[in-house]
Parts: sequence; C-alpha cells; structure tokens
Amino acid sequence: MSVKLGIISLGCDKNRVDTENLLAYAGDAGIEFTADENEADVILINTCAFIKKSQQEAIDTILEFVEKKKERDFKIIVTGCLPERYKQEIVDAIPEVDAFLGISEYSKIADVIKSAREGKKVVDFTPCDLPSTKRVLTTPYHYAYLKIAEGCDNHCTYCAIPKIRGKFRSRTIESLYDEAKILVDEYGVKELNIVAQDITRYGIDLYNEYALLKLLDKITSLGVEWVRLLYCYPELLSDDLIKYIVKNDKICKYVDIPLQHIDDTILKTMGRRTSEKEIKNLIEKIRNAGDVAIRSTFIVGFPGETDEQFQKLYDFIGEYKLNYAGFFAYSKEDGTAAAKLKNQIPQAVKNKRLKNITALQSKVIFENNKNYVGKSLKVLYEGIDYDNNIFYGRPEFCAPEVDAKVLFSSDYLVNVGNFYDVKITGANGYDLVGEVK
Repeated sequence: MSVKLGIISLGCDKNRVDTENLLAYAGDAGIEFTADENEADVILINTCAFIKKSQQEAIDTILEFVEKKKERDFKIIVTGCLPERYKQEIVDAIPEVDAFLGISEYSKIADVIKSAREGKKVVDFTPCDLPSTKRVLTTPYHYAYLKIAEGCDNHCTYCAIPKIRGKFRSRTIESLYDEAKILVDEYGVKELNIVAQDITRYGIDLYNEYALLKLLDKITSLGVEWVRLLYCYPELLSDDLIKYIVKNDKICKYVDIPLQHIDDTILKTMGRRTSEKEIKNLIEKIRNAGDVAIRSTFIVGFPGETDEQFQKLYDFIGEYKLNYAGFFAYSKEDGTAAAKLKNQIPQAVKNKRLKNITALQSKVIFENNKNYVGKSLKVLYEGIDYDNNIFYGRPEFCAPEVDAKVLFSSDYLVNVGNFYDVKITGANGYDLVGEVK
C-alpha cells in the first residue's frame, strides 16, 4: 500500500532546503507526495523556532492538525528547529504527535514514517550529516536556494541559532558544485540564491581559509544566469568579494548584509563585531565600486535601546537609503545572553518604533523607485497577478519572496522562467510598473 505524504514547511529559505532534502529521501523510498491534506496518510511539519512569533506559528500549526486527527486517521511528524530546540519539553507538551525529529535527520524519514504508521512513537534527536545533494524543488523551477553551510559561530547575544543548529559547518565545494549542476542542468534553474547563516564565513572550517570566491568560481562556471549572495556578515565582506560582485556578470548586483543596528553601544551589547564607522565605510565602499543594491535587517527595541539610540538608527535609514531592509522588534529568547539583560523595552514601545522605522523605509523605497522610471531592466518573469490582470517578475536587484516586483504588460506571449527587457514607466508603491519592449 502506497503512503501519501503532505508537508508544511515553515520559516526561512534555509529551512525550505531542509524540506527539499527530506522530500528527496522520501521519494527515493517510494513515498508519494500530495498537496491535499485530506489525502495525506502522514502530515510532516518542518518547524522554525528562531523567535517567539515563529515558535507560536509552529505550535499553532501542529495543534491545528492535532484537532484534525479527531476527524480522520493520519499521522503527524514534527521536525526542524522547534523539536531540536525544546526536545523533551515539546514532546511532553503535545503527546498527540506521532514522531519528533531534530534537524538534518532526513535520511531516516522512510523508517520514521513506517514506525509511526505501525503505531510506534518515534523521538529521535541524534545528530546526522550535513544536507545532501538530493533535492525536490518546492520553489518554481526558475530559482532555487543553495545552502552552503549549517550552523553559526557568531553567537550574537539575541540569537538562539548556534544552540539550535550547532557550530558553523561548511559543505565541500565538490558537493555544492554537484548539487548546483543538478539544479541548473536537470531542473533548469536560472537563479541560484546562496544561503547559510553567514555565507562570508564559508570554508574556514574545512579549508582553513575563507573560500566563498573559490566556490563562486565553480558555480558561475555552470549555465546559471544569476547567482545571488544572501547573508553576508559586514566584517567579512572583503574588498575582493565586493570586486567579484561587481566584475562577475553572473553575480547579481545585490548583497544582503545583516547590520542589526548602527549605534556602537547597542552593537557591542548585541555581540556584533562591527561599528557605526565601519558600517558606513562599507556602504560607501560598495556604492563606489558599482551599482550594487543593498538589503539589510535591523532590530528595534533591543534591551537598553534609548530614544536617542533609536533615533540614530532612524536617521541612518533616512540618510543612507538602503534599497531594501527588514525590521524586527526584539524578541526575548530563552537561553540567550540578551534575555538576561536589564532594561527590557516594553512591547508597546517596540511596536511604535517598528511602525515608525518601517514607514520611513517605505518612503525610501518609493523615492528610490523614481530613479528607475524610463530605464529598461532585465526581468525574470514569474507569474500573473490576477487581481490586477498583469504579469510580474523580478530584476536582479530584488531577491525572491522578500523584495519588490516589476509589474508589466506585454503585447506577446511570455513564458514563466524566461528573461525579458522591461521598460519602467512608473511605480505602484513598493513595486515598479513597466512594459515589455
């Protein structure tokens, strides 16, 4: 009898890659996949537990399916960061779950499903190997994420990732090249997004040197059109890497740099290894090197953040006008150094600061958009916005899922996953608007 597996993947793009590894192992074992939860014999929930909000989303999703088990017979397997972080605590809290797995244990999935279907409770947090080259893409086939390392060695005081995911562990250049080749040659991927907790640290543990450029040389030798760099820590974003981004035609003129704040005292308390002066110099260096879009993330309401320190961050956003930025209210996470700090900021204050700085960044984006009007952009076509009856895609300065889109019209047929030259005629708030030339 065949088994149908339904999967819900929560959290970040790195978690998505884990889900795709898991699907590949399940498929190799003859397990069928279904997008209809009512057909599934097994529901697997790959969870995130980075901050309180993501933990709550994971728990709510699990409990939703626990309720549905009362209506029909199926098994629930929970994997990912939530069980890895809380282990026996989450096992005891939700006994209705049939199996719990930690991270990177996906080669075991067929055996776990078999045991769960036989009525055996499975709880397994045994460490396993790094992700394999096996993937079943859950993104559209024109783009994919390439996870080049696991874990993190940065130990920022607000972050639980090192405790959940362990030390930074690079995959070999050979394994990543093989995986990228499969994605490009067999799936037809046009855009590879390079991800890890910190891609700039790649290789130091394996090769005793930072080896990102060597890896990128191999990957860009393939038939891929775009290679995008996500999560570059500022202190390791070297002059050589900046030059490489500018000079290599296959590297998107885009860099994601998690800065988190601009005030030196806050940065030091966060455990960051950079300063206001170094951050500003880095931004100027990137902009002087070429037309490279910069995305970043920032935390507001970190313990002890004064009105003056928030204002400094606010003024920085207004002055430096980053292309894109994500903002998060500080989340007090169990087991982190920052959770023990005094002067925790009231939630109402954090929410107000978040609202104000997000509104400012929106104004920055709206203003930046005016600079593209009248220009032609190479756009990767992704689909149709049926509400507005218009096509949409992304230029190289926009990452999938988080940045803006280009909404465009065309007088002839366009095909998803192909590139088109689009003349920008205006903007629709966050997004650009244009027409195929």
